[in-house]
Amino acid sequence: MTENSVFTDERNTYDEGVVVNIDICAIRPNRSQPRATFESNATIRLADSIRRYGILQPITVRIASEGDKNRIFEIIAGERRFRAAKMLGMRSVPCIIMTADDKKSAELALIENLLREDLNIFETARAMKKLIEDFKLTQDEVAKRLSMSQSAVANKLRLLRYSEEEETLILENRLTERHARAILKLNDIEERKKTILVVIRSHLNVSATEAYVDKLLEEKECIIEKSGKKIPIIKDIRLFYNTLDRAIDIVKNAGIDISSKKKEDEDGILIEISILNPRKVG
Repeated sequence: MTENSVFTDERNTYDEGVVVNIDICAIRPNRSQPRATFESNATIRLADSIRRYGILQPITVRIASEGDKNRIFEIIAGERRFRAAKMLGMRSVPCIIMTADDKKSAELALIENLLREDLNIFETARAMKKLIEDFKLTQDEVAKRLSMSQSAVANKLRLLRYSEEEETLILENRLTERHARAILKLNDIEERKKTILVVIRSHLNVSATEAYVDKLLEEKECIIEKSGKKIPIIKDIRLFYNTLDRAIDIVKNAGIDISSKKKEDEDGILIEISILNPRKVG
């Protein structure tokens, strides 16, 4: 790549792939930036690195608006570098300008941040949800864009069941995603908050947290008395799936045309069973 020292009011055209220095006052953050917070210490460390060595990787921007004399550029990738440069009082920053409309810019900003893997677990989940809602993508399509499995996307989206207070507790005490997923087995919010505090105070690792949650669930498991018989509530949902599959196989073996379809999203699992009306056969 070549580098040209220019400011926003000095050129009418820019070639994609060419690094140009753009007036920092003419750059604005991306409105679809998924990162809710920027750690001040991390920004200070980045600013110190930039002061010593410069910005090693140019910021990616697009032309957001055209004026009579000046253009406004919107960041697609590199907002932390932009913030660190502003902290240092830099007048301009090296940028690569690419062509992208509002929708494409927002999608690229979300995906770029997700691929960097330095969002917190809830920012990641919200960014995935935004991709799904704003761009009408399925979980599978999001998974392909991020080179991960659909189940991994579904697991991250489930984290959005946490309340804001729970999120703060988890993040401030540096619990991992696996901690969060284990505790999420508990449906009651107050019970979850108490469990989070136990995990924090006892410094439980993931395995210990999973064991603690399983113990709570076992203690809550109740027995329903019906017609003089004790019927245990099924705790493991996989047993339900297996039972359902066996029932469908029995119906199929009886010569009845039956099929099932399972769809999983952040709200739960939808199982559809279709049975062909025997009267319409033949």
